[in-house]
Amino acid sequence: MSVQTTKPMMLRDPPLSVPPSPTRALCVHFRVAVWAQRGRTRQQAARKDAHIEKNTRKMCEVPVSGQRRVLVTGGSGLVGRAIERVVKEGGGCEDEEWVFLSSRDADLTSAVETRAVFQKHQPTEVIHLAAMVGGLFQNMSHNLDFWRNNVHINDNVLQAAHELGVRKVVSCLSTCIFPDRTNYPIDETMIHNGPPHSSNFGYSYAKRMIDVQNRAYFQQYGRLFTAVIPTNVFGPHDNFNIQQGHVLPGLIHKTYLAQREGTALEVWGSGTPRRQFIYSLDLARLFLWVLREYKEIDPIILSVGEEDEVSIKEAAECVVESLGFKGQVVFDTSKSDGQFKKTASNKKLRQYLPDFTFTPFRQAVKETCEWFVANYDTARK
Repeated sequence: MSVQTTKPMMLRDPPLSVPPSPTRALCVHFRVAVWAQRGRTRQQAARKDAHIEKNTRKMCEVPVSGQRRVLVTGGSGLVGRAIERVVKEGGGCEDEEWVFLSSRDADLTSAVETRAVFQKHQPTEVIHLAAMVGGLFQNMSHNLDFWRNNVHINDNVLQAAHELGVRKVVSCLSTCIFPDRTNYPIDETMIHNGPPHSSNFGYSYAKRMIDVQNRAYFQQYGRLFTAVIPTNVFGPHDNFNIQQGHVLPGLIHKTYLAQREGTALEVWGSGTPRRQFIYSLDLARLFLWVLREYKEIDPIILSVGEEDEVSIKEAAECVVESLGFKGQVVFDTSKSDGQFKKTASNKKLRQYLPDFTFTPFRQAVKETCEWFVANYDTARK
């Protein structure tokens, strides 16, 4: 996949005057609140869509001179494709050009190739998503690979951004970086309070180091490099590989195959571990807010609330319902459960965006299942 450059849709009306920052920050919520609804009347939709466009213009009017070029590493992955979709569907700003990189464009474990691709595109901002990622069982058997590859990628991206004078970098972390033994709910202050779960310590420590580097770049050079910590992300364009993917896309693929072949659905583990899942399109909208509005070096958790946490068993039942699977469901308790829970607090996010509306879990799972079925031949699996 070659580099994809995206220009957002042009807004029809002249820009409005710049409102106070808190007002601009809420426009993402208005868009999500409308897109998440179903069964609206045309009149209601017209009124709400006009309101969204008005507030999107407000958010885009940031006091940054000149054209902006946002470079997205890992742009062909789950979150990158979600951001690209949101930008194309009206979430972008007139002064922004978006460049989505894939692994074919540069080997980011190479400092030379990373520097070259940054010099080629001259970004003003960067969303850093690229990483070596995998599911529980792949992490357990390749901790050294996850550590080395991700440390190289992260160091090369942040250093290249520094050398080129990039205004802002937003990197993507994960809740798996938090200590295994901790108090719940976890929050942004607890990242370095103890070792992560032993199953994926290589990936977890590599991701933690982004936070360390962000603070060091700010202390030494005044760079605005920050990070977000999403909970378990899923959605269209996920990696549905059963052996290497994450739990929810793996369940979707296994259920699809069991339905097609008329066999039982085997769920690895007991089904009791609990997770907070965030839909990739919701995360994409929040990424745009962080890029434009969030001014802290300290990371911020992007997650649904604690009350929306579900067990793996409940997630499996939701997939079964969405795909209309009628067969037997069995749990293979000989397989590891991994970390039992990683309950995260989104209190900090809610202080900034108290009214942000997340897509309901069942609706998001159904839309993801429908996308997978429709794109089965080309989906990553």
